[in-house]
Amino acid sequence: MASISDQLEEVRINAERSLCSPGSAQEIRAGVVAMANIPFPPSSKYRYIAAESMLTENCSGNNRKETIASLQKLSTALNILEKYGSNLTNSNRPKYWRTVKYNNPVFRTTVDSIQGGRAVLNLYGYTNQQHDGLSFSDDVHEPDVEKVASVTLEVMCLRMELDMLIKGAHGHPEFFERLIPSLTVQDEDGISTDAIAFSPSEKPWEKQSPSPASTPSQSKSPFSPALPLSSLVPSKQTGNFSTDNCSICGLFPISAHCPTCTQRLCTDCDKLYHSHSGRSTHVRIPVTSSKATKRLSSSLSTWQCSYCTTVNTMQHVLCETCERPRLSSAAPSVQEEPSQPSTISEWQCKSCTVVNAGSSILCEVCERPRLATRPPVAPSRPTPSATGLSDSQWVCQFCTYVNHMPSPSCEMCYLSKSDAAPSPTKPLPLPQPLPLQPAENVTPVLATPKATPTEDPDLKRQRLMREEGIKLIQLIREGEKKGVSPEEVYTSMCVSGNSNVTPYDWLKAELPHVLDEICVLAASCHQDPNAVSNGSGENEGQDGQKSNDVPLSRAEAKRAWLAAEGDNEKAVKLALRNRRAKVKELGFLGFNDVARCEEALRQSGGEVRGALVLLQRSLLEAFHQRIWSDEPEPAIDINHPDKQHVCRRLLAVYDLPSWGRCELALSLLRDPAASYTLEDVVQAVRESPDRDFIRRVLNKECPICLSIFPHSKMQSLTSCQCSVCCGCFKQHFTIAVRDKHIRDMVCPVCTEPDINDPEHLNSYFSTLDIQLRDCLEQDVYELFHKKLTEQALIKDPKFLWCSHCSYGFIYDGDQLKVTCLQCRKSFCAQCKKPWEDQHKGLSCEQFQLWKRENDPEYQKQGLAGYLRDNGITCPNCRFQYALARGGCMHFSCSQCRYQFCSGCNNPFHTTCAVNQCTVTGLHAHHPRDCLFYLRDWEPARLQALLQNKGVNYNTDTAPGAQTGVCGVIEQKDEGPQPTDSACGAQTQPGQAGLCEKHYREYLVSLINGHSLDPAPLFSHEELNVACRRYHVDITRGEGEDDRTYFARLLKKLMDDVPLGDKVPRKK
Repeated sequence: MASISDQLEEVRINAERSLCSPGSAQEIRAGVVAMANIPFPPSSKYRYIAAESMLTENCSGNNRKETIASLQKLSTALNILEKYGSNLTNSNRPKYWRTVKYNNPVFRTTVDSIQGGRAVLNLYGYTNQQHDGLSFSDDVHEPDVEKVASVTLEVMCLRMELDMLIKGAHGHPEFFERLIPSLTVQDEDGISTDAIAFSPSEKPWEKQSPSPASTPSQSKSPFSPALPLSSLVPSKQTGNFSTDNCSICGLFPISAHCPTCTQRLCTDCDKLYHSHSGRSTHVRIPVTSSKATKRLSSSLSTWQCSYCTTVNTMQHVLCETCERPRLSSAAPSVQEEPSQPSTISEWQCKSCTVVNAGSSILCEVCERPRLATRPPVAPSRPTPSATGLSDSQWVCQFCTYVNHMPSPSCEMCYLSKSDAAPSPTKPLPLPQPLPLQPAENVTPVLATPKATPTEDPDLKRQRLMREEGIKLIQLIREGEKKGVSPEEVYTSMCVSGNSNVTPYDWLKAELPHVLDEICVLAASCHQDPNAVSNGSGENEGQDGQKSNDVPLSRAEAKRAWLAAEGDNEKAVKLALRNRRAKVKELGFLGFNDVARCEEALRQSGGEVRGALVLLQRSLLEAFHQRIWSDEPEPAIDINHPDKQHVCRRLLAVYDLPSWGRCELALSLLRDPAASYTLEDVVQAVRESPDRDFIRRVLNKECPICLSIFPHSKMQSLTSCQCSVCCGCFKQHFTIAVRDKHIRDMVCPVCTEPDINDPEHLNSYFSTLDIQLRDCLEQDVYELFHKKLTEQALIKDPKFLWCSHCSYGFIYDGDQLKVTCLQCRKSFCAQCKKPWEDQHKGLSCEQFQLWKRENDPEYQKQGLAGYLRDNGITCPNCRFQYALARGGCMHFSCSQCRYQFCSGCNNPFHTTCAVNQCTVTGLHAHHPRDCLFYLRDWEPARLQALLQNKGVNYNTDTAPGAQTGVCGVIEQKDEGPQPTDSACGAQTQPGQAGLCEKHYREYLVSLINGHSLDPAPLFSHEELNVACRRYHVDITRGEGEDDRTYFARLLKKLMDDVPLGDKVPRKK
């Protein structure tokens, strides 16, 4: 057995190593198959997952077919769990590997539908419980791959074993049949694998060899359902497996039997199986290898009750089912027959011994559950002397009925005086017949015959109780059909006695007279309160007041009669007591007129709520007349002389939280130095009781019109803390929508938020839409929505700007030639240049080359045309400008108002997202190859960089081009709006007919087009500045010379800080 354990450990280690490393699927599957084929039970093979619990809790069904269906569902869930584990062990884990969502339909129908699925996920590391799923803890950055691989291997192995078990290819199905007994039960068309098929004439108990330990009851039901599965010896043997061998390995003979876990094991299996800490305390019984010992191995640890044939463990002295001693005799078959249910359609209550129908769950008499055990025997009653009984009386211990001494048995339950309460399941012992002799040769030794009653007292008592209960239920049901309550039926039966009149007939004929009699008695007692006392000396009058003759209502008399169970005198006392209590309750509510209270209670049938309505009706008459009148509600007069009247009106109309708030609001309204409206003061008082705070709330200054308004008349945006009055708010956004761009719709005071942040912009406009819905006019609000739609369309990849009229639209075609819907002119969809016939059939690069070689006008423009064609493109809306970048790199798009650097396309903003940035004004972060830095280099230095990389550049003026003046078109800030005009600066020789500024721009465009890094030409000072700008460590090593130090800095800068990813790279 030690070799099998070593083999299991070796296979486990190799398979886990294959899962942790990027091994092939064939190696992993081979390891799983090898582990699944090792003959070990699930409890010993699986260390992490609770395999036995998952099998027993998720398997349902009464036969093999239904059990196989549940095992297939468990196998599917294990397949999904296997994928979760494989994803975690894989080096390329999914993006959202940290969480498992409950709303995932695959997870919900597989893993979450079985028992133990979430426990496996917890073993993987999903230990953080959330409202929508499971996740790893925040402090866990990587999963424990080794543990996940171990758990995943066991999940794969268990799924492999289940698949083999379902297909019938498992080498050791007995491991699972012990856990799932229904696997051995075939459906209606099959035969059980562990049962023996007998013909109708065969008697299997007669074929067994006689044994001194056997009993007739044992031979009568050898396969009792109460027997545990491990105690049955299967008659069908497959292969070399024998019942004489170990129940785990099936190879070696049995050496020990464990009564706790019902395992029969060999020496090695017993040592390995009970080495677990949870089974180390089990006590095993040595077993010899003889045939007789093996045949009776189940009796060494168990014993069978001779009465109910239940198999019990040796620790139990009494039977678990019938609670009989171990050595009690067998159950008689004649005398006890009536006390047991004759068919399976009836069951006997263990508490009151009533025989109930098989379909009922609760007992019809005591209403205890069907499977409830017998309650403990009630303690003995006190002696008659302690309870005041005479010497000629005694109390039955079972039904507590008081009997007289001459009677030897109880008159109610027919039990003798000395007998205790009998157990309904304890039969009378009878002589046990000899098991091995024929019936005709047996001469039983019978006791002295006694006179037996004609009917069993228990059965008679049961029959009477059942008949009375059924009769009462029938009367109640008939009464409910006729509108009579169960209480009325029961009380009428108590009053009418054993008369032949039905309860509802008696109620219809006699109850009105009884109620009238109670009312008359109550009226007479009501006139003389001292005539009725409660025996304790209490005065039942109310504060010494005597009322007139006010009779009770029939409703009060009926409630008292039902509560007194038909006793008229008791009902009168109860009715008067209830009446006085209700009168006192009405007195506490402010109604001290006893006569009016008595009359109101009589009219309302004794209901306090109804009497209160009648008493308040006269008080509310003036109020009802006022609220039902057609006249409008008068306004609150602040200057009314009655201050409390005004406060009550404020409290009622405006629902202020307290009386003090009403007085505070009234004092503010009566202040002669303030001109507040009632609604503004009420709203401010609701928010706070602080007078200074209320004055600040009521005196807000608008920063635009400088007028004073209350806080309720001010409006603010969610992006800032500024507040403006409603009029200025509406006027500002109306002008912004009609005359300005959508990005100009910011706060009129602080111009927040930053419109260059797209995420912030979307949330800002969604909130602003709600505020403007009720503020702007309908046509202005529709225009605002139209501009929002255009703003969203700009981000569509198919959106194009017309190069002729700047009209934007969505283009779904695949041709290069696009016709504008506004101006009906054509342009190229790719290069955005006006369409020419020569472009047809040529790519944009080929067309540009053709224009340089064949178009005289284009050649005349020289490098100015090159700079125009490689102009500025907005990174937000992709609108192209035929402009040079010029001196200022800050560019604002006229279409979307996006502010960016024209050299690197990085945004300009005031709120920086870089953590180390300390700049607070409008700025952008430029890479080192941006024109923002390279425009300060001399042309010769830029030319040297191009020469080092072998890039050609122009120095001569194009033939036919204008000389002396730079003709590059650029954007200039002349006047209130930027304008596009020629540069006009003087040109220099050797700079291709451009001014020095635009010639530098030309050289930088070549450097960017070929992705050249300018860092190798940095001076030592420039290198230090660049390292500080991009947060590169400039710490100098000990003994490091300048050459080595700056070479190391240059390499670190070029390796750690890449070139700009948004810099235009057009060649």
